[in-house]
Amino acid sequence: MRGDNSPLFLYAMINKSRIEELAQERIAEHDPALYIVEIKISGSNNILVEIDREQGSVSIEDCVAVSRNIEHNLDREAEDFALEVSSAGIDQPLRVYKQYIKNIGRPVKVKLPEKGSLEGTIVKADETSFVIETKEKKAIEGRKKKEWVTQSVPLKYNEIKETKLVITF
Repeated sequence: MRGDNSPLFLYAMINKSRIEELAQERIAEHDPALYIVEIKISGSNNILVEIDREQGSVSIEDCVAVSRNIEHNLDREAEDFALEVSSAGIDQPLRVYKQYIKNIGRPVKVKLPEKGSLEGTIVKADETSFVIETKEKKAIEGRKKKEWVTQSVPLKYNEIKETKLVITF
């Protein structure tokens, strides 16, 4: 039987919408080109905030600014927490449409629910869907050699498993 001193009763769960509000508040003041990609809060109040920038990359100063605003507005006595603010990793899947817009012109691999995957270049993106351009060598009737055929493939975000940037060196 647990008493009132159980670790489960020593801290309050942190509200995700409060974290988002504090992060957005600092983003609006510090740099409106930043945006939130994801906020995760574990059962033990480990907070992870991932941010990205519309153009270019996220700096350490960007992460520090957002982190400080969240940390200074939460009471550590009432809400025991660990906080990490970082940029969305280049090896992570794209998760919000602004990331698709930012990466127009870049090669991606899109995993589909049942049909395998597609590789191509993002050529268009909006709030509900995106278009990739694929290139494939195909046999053309009346021609001896296979030729490159370019095809535009429209995809809706809710109809794919994930999209990752293809990183080349």
